[in-house]
Amino acid sequence: MVDVGGLALTAPERERLANPLVGAVILFSRNFRDLDQLRELVAEIRAVRSPPLLVAVDQEGGRVQRFRTGFYRLPPLRWLGRQYDLDPDRGRRLAQACGWLMAAEVLDAGVDFSFAPVVDLDYGTSEVIGDRSFHGDADIVGELASAYVLGMHKAGMVAVAKHFPGHGYVVADSHLDLPVDPRTLAELYDDLLPYGRLVRQGVNGVMVAHVRYPQVDGAVASLSPWWIGSYLRGELGFGGVVFSDDLSMQALAGEGDMPERVRRTLAAGADMALVCNAPDAVDGVLDALGADGTASERPVGQARLVALRRRPPVGIDLEASGGTFRGSSAWAEAIRLLDAAQAPPDLTLG
Repeated sequence: MVDVGGLALTAPERERLANPLVGAVILFSRNFRDLDQLRELVAEIRAVRSPPLLVAVDQEGGRVQRFRTGFYRLPPLRWLGRQYDLDPDRGRRLAQACGWLMAAEVLDAGVDFSFAPVVDLDYGTSEVIGDRSFHGDADIVGELASAYVLGMHKAGMVAVAKHFPGHGYVVADSHLDLPVDPRTLAELYDDLLPYGRLVRQGVNGVMVAHVRYPQVDGAVASLSPWWIGSYLRGELGFGGVVFSDDLSMQALAGEGDMPERVRRTLAAGADMALVCNAPDAVDGVLDALGADGTASERPVGQARLVALRRRPPVGIDLEASGGTFRGSSAWAEAIRLLDAAQAPPDLTLG
């Protein structure tokens, strides 16, 4: 999975995306001006190949929302945790509404899926996670994540939980440094609990973190056959798509050059390696892996990736609303519900 530089494709980007080792494109805020431009960019990306490349985004809500103008300003996941504390049933309803609305608007733009939800626990120590986490209680995170995923599925979007096996405990930001979590596997039980629940529910993808857990395995989790193969696939029984986090992050600065990182995450069991904000490194990876045949014969992984494309929505006739979610009664109801929940209370001074 690679990125592109701006609001439209350049000739070198088209050539890069035509390489058979590229399977998907991730979009960022720099790729978005408005809904019409976004749809045109996605159409450009899809026109490069047949079958078309997958297109993804990080559209979590709060401070991580790449598409803003013309899109609903989604609250951070922490807000849903606070609503749950006040009223668990209401919290679950709002989580499902957020998952549905996020998915509906992203799908309307032609994008296949968002890397959501975040299921890291909030220990109050990680600034990079912070209010991106639903809650500090593993059971509550599991409940809200399940409701959020249900909303995504009802809209027709797959869900990708992150950052396995848990990024909330460590202080360091993996964008800048390699976080090291000193806990044992038994002490990681709460962090792993939401993943077990989501796997049983049928979550479609999992993104693996650039965090080292030396009491469990010596390798960084995103490069670890134990974490991906033995635990996620074996112990939890996960059969969906495994994504690495972005391999250009500074957390992996000591783990070899980019082709080596890609080889290692694929050998560990990942189905798709992300290389973002480093076009020259992407070209180096494509040359190196194309020359040695790495990743060229992965039929099981390819089959998993095909399953990430959008599905028909549940309980809504898009033809009746002009082929889009916007303007449908379900879209209006989701906005009404979230607006009402976020409205300030009426205060009367006596």
